[in-house]
Amino acid sequence: MALPNNYDSSWDEDNEDLWDEKYEEWEKRDWVRWLSQHLAFPFDVKREEDEDDEDVFFTGKAKKKPFQIGHVMTVLSMEDDDPDYGIIVKVREGKIEGLVPLSDVEVVSRNNSNFWPVREYVVWFANR
Repeated sequence: MALPNNYDSSWDEDNEDLWDEKYEEWEKRDWVRWLSQHLAFPFDVKREEDEDDEDVFFTGKAKKKPFQIGHVMTVLSMEDDDPDYGIIVKVREGKIEGLVPLSDVEVVSRNNSNFWPVREYVVWFANR
């Protein structure tokens, strides 16, 4: 189980040295293993990205479909590591379960112990 972390506002600042140091560390990391050790399931996330559904989000069509951008869902487990989409997680929204890339979500509460592990993965995945 992950230990509680407080939000580190230094990530909000434009600190190139910090980013370079973190990115170097992330490049060496076995993400599946590391996240398995640092995440506590279940936890709530909000879907922030989805390359396949951006048109749906901007046009407002199909907002009732589960797992769309802006939807809050519960992560139940890590399921797969896809070469194109990265780590895939099993989620539940209401009574429906499905799969989404971990790189598409953000932990709802910054005080949740899962916030920083997911945030690190998302930032690394976006910049790899």
